[in-house]
Amino acid sequence: MFPPVLTRRACLARSLSLCAAPVIAGAARAQEQAARRTVVINLSLEPDSLDPTMAPSAAVGEVVHYNVLEGLTRIEEDGTVAPMLAESWSVDATALHYSFRLHQGVRFHDGRPLDAAAVRFSFERAVAPGSTNKARKALFDNIAAIATPDAHTVALTLHHPDPHLLFRLGEGTAVILHPATAAQAVDRPVGTGPYRVTHWERGHSLTLAKTDSYRHASRVRIEQAIYRFVHDPLEQDAAMHADEIDLLFNIATQTVRRFQAHNRYQVLTGASTGKGMLALNQRRAPLNDVRVRRAITHAINREAFIRTVLGGRGVVIGSHFSPADPGYLHLASLYPYDPERARALLEAAGIRTPLRLALALPPAPYAHEGGPVIAQDLARVGIVADIQRLSWQQWLNGPFKGRFDMTLINHVEPLDYQIYTDPGYYFGYDSPAFRALVQRHANASHPRERQQLFAQLQRHLAQDAVNAWIFAPQIGNVVRKGLRGVWMNYPIFAHDIAALSWE
Repeated sequence: MFPPVLTRRACLARSLSLCAAPVIAGAARAQEQAARRTVVINLSLEPDSLDPTMAPSAAVGEVVHYNVLEGLTRIEEDGTVAPMLAESWSVDATALHYSFRLHQGVRFHDGRPLDAAAVRFSFERAVAPGSTNKARKALFDNIAAIATPDAHTVALTLHHPDPHLLFRLGEGTAVILHPATAAQAVDRPVGTGPYRVTHWERGHSLTLAKTDSYRHASRVRIEQAIYRFVHDPLEQDAAMHADEIDLLFNIATQTVRRFQAHNRYQVLTGASTGKGMLALNQRRAPLNDVRVRRAITHAINREAFIRTVLGGRGVVIGSHFSPADPGYLHLASLYPYDPERARALLEAAGIRTPLRLALALPPAPYAHEGGPVIAQDLARVGIVADIQRLSWQQWLNGPFKGRFDMTLINHVEPLDYQIYTDPGYYFGYDSPAFRALVQRHANASHPRERQQLFAQLQRHLAQDAVNAWIFAPQIGNVVRKGLRGVWMNYPIFAHDIAALSWE
């Protein structure tokens, strides 16, 4: 259960130590000015850690990426790559050797200088034994050598060309930590960004405060950001109507409908790289039978799911790729909604119905609202889905560690198809043919060959029905009028607080 909803004034009181209501006009004006230097953001999921290089939850990056921790590059709202900690870079004709020149004078929040040694440490840490940086392990595994010819130059040598390297270095998994403080990043990250973490009340909120040591501090307008963690749509709705929230970051729910004509809020609708799917555990029978997985996919009315659960804000997908990805193929037609075909496949696989399978749901609204819809579809073909509603920590300790049958989840990391090369990943897909295809794609040097192989990657996963892909969601942000700089499109899940301002 979440604590009782606080008013916006109470939120600010807790963070700014304003314990009493103002009793004079001057105090009232001061409080109003403080509010205009603060932004309150609602996230449905609370991060389990504040170290995006080690924790899998997208909520980690939503809090700290760009704000507390920074990488060599940054990804803009339109998906382009720009300099961040690296002021410039070059690549040779073979596309195997990159040289990054770091900004000089950059310091971590504790005063330690950013240098090439910190970059080398961060990348080596990402591939060290015991690293849990699985979402981008392939990125760092591809680095054959790291050289630091001077304090502000980092040279990378790759095993094979990666046309997405600069983009991948702009994701949260590649932020730079200092060797002396990396271990504390789980709850007290020390970065180079414009904010530092000042308070984390587990289960309720997390506060960031502007740091004057930031190299561009004069450009930062927002002095404090409060993240509120409320996943229940009714509580979110109540908090918004009570003026407690400035930005509701809304992933795949119908909550935004109620604010489209609101006089204090506006709705910003854009694209994301999310892939909503019913993940299937292939370590367990009968889900290790492709006929059963195909039957499950045929059983789901994906168009109806998007209408019912997402309010129409999404598109049907048929593989682990988003329409926002370059080279995307629309493969949903491989598995049209066909309950009769689903029943025939189950019969061909020797399945006696009813087949009982557990359906684990993380606390995100799309999962809690979508789980019963999926269960109804499966029931029509003889599959009984026993719904299990989990906290985020329970989901990470259960399904994400391979202890599940089915789970409804939205993967938001862009171009993360390489997770399917890891048999140890939570759904247990083990395909030498797919791994060989990924390697061929990685080694291909001609753009047309790479494009053709990229299409084959998508088809291969779809034909194996590795998971039952359902939707690519739109993002529907509910934003208080007057707040500027909020993204509409999310090539990565990050909130650049330093780019925000009030009118």
